[in-house]
Order: sequence, then structure tokens, then C-alpha cells
Amino acid sequence: MPRHREFFICSPAILPSLHRAAIAKCCATRYNILMKFADKMKHFDINIFAQLEQKQAELAAAGRDVINLYVGTPDLPPDPHVIAALQQASGDTENFKYSLKDIDPLIDAVTGWYARRYGVAISPDQLTSVYGSQEGLSHIALPLIDPGDTVIVPTPCYPVFRFGPLLACANVYDAPLLEENNYLIDLDAIPPDVAKRAKLIIVSYPNNPVTATAPRSFYEHLVRWAQRNNVIVVHDNAYSELVMDGQPGGSFLSVPGAMDVGIEFNSLSKSYNLTGLRISFAVGNADIINAFRRIRSQIDYGISYPVQHAAIAALTGPQDILNRNRAIYRERRDALCGSLRDAGWGVPDSPATMFVWAKLPQHRPDSAAFVMELMQKTGVICTPGSSFGNTGEGYVRFALVRDAATLRHAARLIGDSGLI
Repeated sequence: MPRHREFFICSPAILPSLHRAAIAKCCATRYNILMKFADKMKHFDINIFAQLEQKQAELAAAGRDVINLYVGTPDLPPDPHVIAALQQASGDTENFKYSLKDIDPLIDAVTGWYARRYGVAISPDQLTSVYGSQEGLSHIALPLIDPGDTVIVPTPCYPVFRFGPLLACANVYDAPLLEENNYLIDLDAIPPDVAKRAKLIIVSYPNNPVTATAPRSFYEHLVRWAQRNNVIVVHDNAYSELVMDGQPGGSFLSVPGAMDVGIEFNSLSKSYNLTGLRISFAVGNADIINAFRRIRSQIDYGISYPVQHAAIAALTGPQDILNRNRAIYRERRDALCGSLRDAGWGVPDSPATMFVWAKLPQHRPDSAAFVMELMQKTGVICTPGSSFGNTGEGYVRFALVRDAATLRHAARLIGDSGLI
């Protein structure tokens, strides 16, 4: 809605020589300015996490105990050798200059990690750092699409999957993630005319919020589908290290032909507990990476040198943190899901990520209303499924960011609340 603001114009230089009446007359000139914001703003509301943060603050101010299970930021510390690398680099005043590019040791660290972890060979022109996957995903559409182009986005999805294309003025086609399809995108169900006009598809497994994993056969089909329809694939791989049972996740780029059609984002945030440092990587097709670099060169001056050194330490140092994190999140998943089932809420175990995706009790149709009532009655805060898209309605997401004992206590509070 247009906003009107009034401005009063009066020169400070002449104020001392004017009487009050003259000042009033001078300041009576009013300029009505009609503010009209961009049409794209109709797509964007205040981030759900900011809204929940405000509600949490209100409860805390009222003296309530709050169990925050809505933001997926690890409560676990980074490894000491990573902290030491950050501290040492921060002691060098040369590291406070603009970095402008990824330093060679960081490029070597990323390419070496991809080779060891996924068996994928990456050359320096096939990667670039970003300020966390969220920043990368919010900008990746800018060099790839024109206004009005079609982008296929899974739903429900992490909000930035939609935000990025909408910021670039794309037309978004929603590809539903259905429980009966194991939450995999049904590529064959996408209408042929949509597939042909689409320029980009965003995919993410292990998936936030629904926690599903995808078999290699899905990626093989995805690559063939993208080749046939000339669609670029952007894969968010932030949770490959947090597959709870069985082997850790793989890389989309390990599938033959994937490097020809797309890229993936890989994050140090959850794998190495470095969320606040904001460093991730876009890796894959060299032409896409080059175009992305050109856009990002107009946005920032590169990841700070101390953060780059911390990332190098994480990727090249001891890797036992990965198994340790998996074991901790598995214990927490078992504590929360098992305790909720004991309380009468049939929540399945999450196969991956640091989240739990729970269908609302049958008599609860509104996830946002349920979250607010749950918060008021128990102090436990989770995220309404509707905040991840219309198809997320009927679910809530819990983040496994408290210890197992606290999660069992949260489940008991929920069970005693009468809400399930």
C-alpha cells in the first residue's frame, strides 16, 4: 500500500534571526511524497524466525521458561583447532583488508575435501565461496534467469528457495513433496510445457524441512531430465553429513553428467558447527560459477581472511567432528521422537538433517495456531509447517538444538498440555 510522508522544510542557518511566528510560517510548507514500493514486495513478509524470536522474547520477559526448538543453529561448539585458526588469523592486521577472492589454500582445501569425501574432482574455476548457503541461494537466480522466466521450486521448502527466484522476478512453479512419494520431487509429473520453459530447478536432499533423503537413482533421473529439458539444476547439499542412519549423504555432482547441468551448495555451518561464520561454497559447472562470480563481485568484497582460515582448518584438520555430530543428533532425534510417541503423538524418526518433521494431531488443522498455543501452554517453540509453503500446512518442524534430556522434558510438557 502506498505510504505518504510529510516533510517540513526550513533552513537551520536562518533560525536564530526569526521570530516564532516566522519560524512557524517557514515550516508550514509541506511536501506530500507518495512512496510506492516494488511489486515484488508483495511476496515477502517478515521472516518467520524473526516473528518467533519476538514471541520468545515476550515469554522470557514474562518470566516463562522457554525451550527454543525453531531455529536450526547448532548449540554445539566448533573444534578447538578451528577456533585457534580463526584467532591466529585475526591477530594479523593484514587480514582485515578486503579479501576480494578465495585464497589458494582455501581452494585447495575445498577441492581436496570434495575429492576425499565424494570422489568428485573439482577445478578452481568450478567453485566460489558464499556468505552461507542462504546468501548464495538468494542470489543464484540473478545471473541465470530473466524476469518472467520459470523456476521450479519444491514445496514445502526452506523459504529462500522461493525468495531467490522471486527476488529475480521469476515465475515460480511449485513441485510438491508428498509423503506418499517419500518426499521426492516427481519429475515426471511436471507438465511438459512447464519443463520446457523452465530455466532452473532447485533441489535439496537431505531436505529441510521434511528431513527426507534421496537415492542415487533419483539424481540419475534428475540429470537425464535436466539434459532433456535444458534446465539448470541447483542442489542444496547442506545436510549431507547429517544422515542419521546408514552412510552419510553423497553429492549430486558425483552423478555422471551432473557437472554439465548444474551446481550445488555445500555448507560448513551444520557439519562443522560454524553457522555464525557464514561460509559455504557453490561448486559445479564452470560457466554457472563464472556468471555467479560476476554477479557477486558487485555485491561484496569476498569472505574475510580469518573466516577463510577457519574454513581451511575445518576442511583439512581432524574430521571426527562429523561422526560425533551425527551421533549427537541421532541421540537427540531418538529422545524427542521416541518421547513424543510415548506421549501419544505418532512422530516418525527423522532419517536426516537436524530437524524433526511432525504431522499435526488430527484435530489440529492450523499449524501456526498450534505453534502459538503450544508456546503459550508449554514454552516449547517450534516452526509451523505453513511457513515453508502451503503444502507444509498440517505439519510442524522441531530443531534438535537442545540436549537429549531437555528434548525429553519438552516432549513431556507437550504430552501434559492436552494439545495432542
